Amino acid sequence: MANSILTISGLPGSGTSTAGALLRDHLGWSYVNAGQIFRELAREAGLSLAEFGRRAEGDASIDRALDARMVATARARQPIILEGRVTGWMAQRSELPAVKVWLDAAAETRAERVGTRDGEAVAVALEHMLARQASEAQRYRQHHGIEIGDMSLYDLVIDTALYPPEEVVRQIEARLKGDSP
Repeated sequence: MANSILTISGLPGSGTSTAGALLRDHLGWSYVNAGQIFRELAREAGLSLAEFGRRAEGDASIDRALDARMVATARARQPIILEGRVTGWMAQRSELPAVKVWLDAAAETRAERVGTRDGEAVAVALEHMLARQASEAQRYRQHHGIEIGDMSLYDLVIDTALYPPEEVVRQIEARLKGDSP
């Protein structure tokens, strides 16, 4: 592969974890999932994901510590896949030479996926997902100066509702090799 750092970003239910795990298996690269680390931090704090997200809204040190950990891991362990909502931004701001991918899908599609994963009705999953997105968007804007909807820094944007996971991975692998998907 021409590149040794890959970031995969997207909103909840867009398929980032699925693509990251498949790519880890296909490529044999290290894989770090920021969302999983955030969930672990919430559990360690004895809080639900929503409660910990609200805490992070007022405490920039939570996001900054997570970001620093991701960047340090990327510098120390390559080749690597960094999965997380703002890993593309972190790579760019830290001058990490990364291929930056954004995965997208309509909110309803994402809510179906999240509901299935979390055992929730789609309507409930959509409500929780939209509240989480709003909280995160506020945090990213306030703590990082990032507008999460700005796709200008991404090398590849894929609507995962249009393709099965294997095709999404094929497109990402093609971009890693320097080919157009």
